[in-house]
Amino acid sequence: MIELTGLTKRYGEKVAVDRLTCTVRPGVVTGFLGPNGAGKSTTMRMILGLDRPTAGAVRIDGRPYDRLRDPLRYVGALLDAKAVHGGRSAYHHLLWLAQSNGIPERRVGEVLQTVGLTAVARKKAKGFSYGMGQRLGIAAALLGDPRILMFDEPGNGLDPEGIHWIRNLMRSLAAQGRTVFVSSHLMSEMALTAEHLVVIGQGRLLADTSMADFIRANSRSYLRIRSPQRERLLDVLHQAGITVVAAGDGALEVEGGKAEQIGELAARNGIVLHELSPRQASLEEAFMRLTAQTVEYHAQAGPAPAGQDWGTGWRGV
Repeated sequence: MIELTGLTKRYGEKVAVDRLTCTVRPGVVTGFLGPNGAGKSTTMRMILGLDRPTAGAVRIDGRPYDRLRDPLRYVGALLDAKAVHGGRSAYHHLLWLAQSNGIPERRVGEVLQTVGLTAVARKKAKGFSYGMGQRLGIAAALLGDPRILMFDEPGNGLDPEGIHWIRNLMRSLAAQGRTVFVSSHLMSEMALTAEHLVVIGQGRLLADTSMADFIRANSRSYLRIRSPQRERLLDVLHQAGITVVAAGDGALEVEGGKAEQIGELAARNGIVLHELSPRQASLEEAFMRLTAQTVEYHAQAGPAPAGQDWGTGWRGV
């Protein structure tokens, strides 16, 4: 379990993490979301003792990271897949990590097999593709068979098969009762992987809730209806006191209605329905809605036309 209490980090006048309090519990995959610059990487570095908090505290199973004996047996982390000596083979990179933490050498072969790198175990890391480097970083995180796993953008560089693999790996680790804390900008993958979410913006906690409750609280849910008897359907719905909004493609939308109620209403009045489908926003849409006011960097939709201001005082000629 990871416990953050009032965690704060300042760099001069800038507050990167602002009194962050939350608990990352075992048994579920917890997604860690926030816009660029929200403080996610800084938070993860403080959990691992790589950055010292300005205020507040972090506890790993009740103790600070620097009080853990054989830390790789407690926490496995992937923060930067490039943090590998390029002249070492994958095997020897993992071997020195194992020896420095009292981990049996047999674990090196086991984790290489888990991540699919057995065939290239003796090749130097400098020749690895980005995706292979990610797999090696994941192998290092798994090396100590830790109770807690932390991954920062674990899907970077992985092909579709690799993304499917890491998704199932994180789920299986959580199912074993481990704590799994993962940061990612791939919302579609997070929606398939995480059961709980911690969302921050400008260093502050915005949400600490289940995936289902997060989407429900930050999205619009409605029923989409299509019928060849549209005008008749409109009359029936209005008579029943149901508010209807016309969609751009000729469909109708009803907020807060129940599909069963409207289906039965249409049937009683002999109205044919071609569509009656509940709709809810995706995780990405819910995330964008919640964090809209905390985004630090806003890109334009396209390049500024010649002669117009780019927002830095420069003007085209």
